[in-house]
Amino acid sequence: MRWTPNKVTALRVAVGFAAVSLFGRGPWANLAAVGLTVAAIALDAVDGHMARRKNLATPIGAQLDILGDRLIENVYFTYFAVVGMVPLWLPVFFFARGAATDFLRGLALGAGHSGWGAKAMLETWWGRALVASRWSRGLYAAMKCLCFCYLGLELALARGPVRLLGGMTADARGPVRVGAHVLTWMTAAFCLLRGLPVLAEGWRFVSGVGRVRRVKRIAQGAM
Repeated sequence: MRWTPNKVTALRVAVGFAAVSLFGRGPWANLAAVGLTVAAIALDAVDGHMARRKNLATPIGAQLDILGDRLIENVYFTYFAVVGMVPLWLPVFFFARGAATDFLRGLALGAGHSGWGAKAMLETWWGRALVASRWSRGLYAAMKCLCFCYLGLELALARGPVRLLGGMTADARGPVRVGAHVLTWMTAAFCLLRGLPVLAEGWRFVSGVGRVRRVKRIAQGAM
């Protein structure tokens, strides 16, 4: 089978879902899930690198890559919220932020702006630096990977009826919980920061949709 960036994207989503399905099935399954989580995040870098190196980047591929990111984020944070390891507002925030930015990206795609090249949606240097630069994407992927793996290791080592470190006390788990909150807050804050350029620059496509509709109504009236 000839691998393409889109197939790698589909694979990383499958690996992410497989990892989440293993959480909560015992400490060793939790550790296996952590390993699969690292693999899923690593595959996120592979599909982008393959698209750039082999000149296989397409507008649809860019949208599929974003869809893969949304699926991974939502399934992980929703699971950890359900088991009480993160607050419920966290998956709600990621869902709302993703829905808003993806709506604007969809409008931009309809206007012929997508991806990271000359026809990219973002036109300002600071917007591209925060969203499209390698350091920003790499840092965000690393933060999510660290957050998911930290919570998975906590689940395996310190929580649940069966734990690898059964002797850990409530006092020992205190700093662990603080670390989880710090990581989730930092990840959410950086997610919001990366979404601001899309929200700020994307509104021009909302007004553009209005102009297109007015032109259509005028043309229909003339007929």
